[in-house]
Amino acid sequence: QAHLVESGGGLVQPGGTLRLSCAASGAIFDNYFSTYTMSWYRQAPGKERDWIATIISTGAATNYADSVKGRFTISRDNAKNMVYLEMIRLKPEDTAVYYCKAVHSPSRTHYWGQGTQVTVSS
Repeated sequence: QAHLVESGGGLVQPGGTLRLSCAASGAIFDNYFSTYTMSWYRQAPGKERDWIATIISTGAATNYADSVKGRFTISRDNAKNMVYLEMIRLKPEDTAVYYCKAVHSPSRTHYWGQGTQVTVSS
């Protein structure tokens, strides 16, 4: 079993900050979380789900979509089976449901969380 649960979303004013968390649990993640590449995606109303950030299994490298580069920071704590997304200088166009995704390339398996809503509005 493998479960991803996002949290930390909410309503924030433009220019504000939020920190999202993704908790990985279940037998698969308890044993192999540190081997998974973790990513954050988001889906705005009426739009497709878009990739925004990735962190490799060791945490040594990250990558970001241009739309969030310089404002969002992805990080992970393999000891706690957690992934985070620190978001600063939030804009109304950042409003979306944010999803966590785990990918294990060797086995071609992936898992999604259920999402957490982020609303940026005054």
